[in-house]
Formats: sequence, structure tokens, C-alpha cells
Amino acid sequence: MKPTAHCIPVLLVLSFACCGRTDDQTLIVALFERIGHLAENKETDALMELVAEDYRDFENRDKAQAEKMIREYFRDYRGIVVHILGTRIEEIKDQSASVQTEAVLSSGAAEVFRKLFKAFGDFYRFDVRLRKTGQAWLVSYARWENVGMSDLSPESLSRLKKIFPGI
Repeated sequence: MKPTAHCIPVLLVLSFACCGRTDDQTLIVALFERIGHLAENKETDALMELVAEDYRDFENRDKAQAEKMIREYFRDYRGIVVHILGTRIEEIKDQSASVQTEAVLSSGAAEVFRKLFKAFGDFYRFDVRLRKTGQAWLVSYARWENVGMSDLSPESLSRLKKIFPGI
């Protein structure tokens, strides 16, 4: 089964304690990997703790609607595999950050066949705005789009080749 756009908010939840600008950059990039792990384990409550109360996405969904979408996706898909391919922090200033990341999402039930037949899943690009509240980064806005492999950044393509050698 192929993942749909309903799974996207799973990747959009970010937070972590941080100390300085350089640490913020490192932690924000590392958090995308953590979020992928939480999504693969269907940890909705943990994911939603990382979303700002006033969250909105590009289709004007609020936090409650995003949670409902995530729970429905987790119910509908037996397994979820998330590969974060590349993350670029576009700007960090004061208590906010703009981040762009690319990922491949797929249903986990057929992961072994993906590597054999080079069927990767769906590629997505995410534009996320984060707000620092206390020591935690929370997602305050997100926009995502399905992209083709040819639209991925060079960094994302390089990582994809490491995950799926021989492409």
C-alpha cells in the first residue's frame, strides 16, 4: 500500500532542548531522524507534544485536525518506513526557524521488496516553521508537496543512494 499525504504531519513535529545557535542547527537536523523513528513506531502522543497549540498547515488544519489525520494514517497502514534524505535550515533568528527537508515515505510491509526492485515509496519536500518555546522547538506551520526523484536536492539524492545502493 502506498502512503498518502495524510501521513505528512507525522514528519512535521519537532522539538528538543538546545543551548545555542550551532546547537540549535545540529538538534533540528537530528530531530527529523527522531521524528521518523516516532512515526515508524506510531507514537502519536509523543509526536503531538511537539506541535504548537496554534499550529496551522498550508491547508489551514489545526493541531487537533493534524492529530486526527495522523491517527487515521496509523490505523490504515500496517507499517510505516520513513527515510529522511536531507535537511536544510534556511534561517534561525531569535525564537524561530525555517527548515526544509526531503524524505521518502513508504509502507513498511514491503520494505525488503523495495530494496530488491528499487521501488522507493513517495518523495516529499517539507517547509516547516518552528518556534522556540522555553527550551523546546515546536512546529507552528508546515507545508509539504510530493516531488519526483529528479526534483530532490543533491544531498538528498546522495543519501538515497546510500540507503538504496545501485540506483
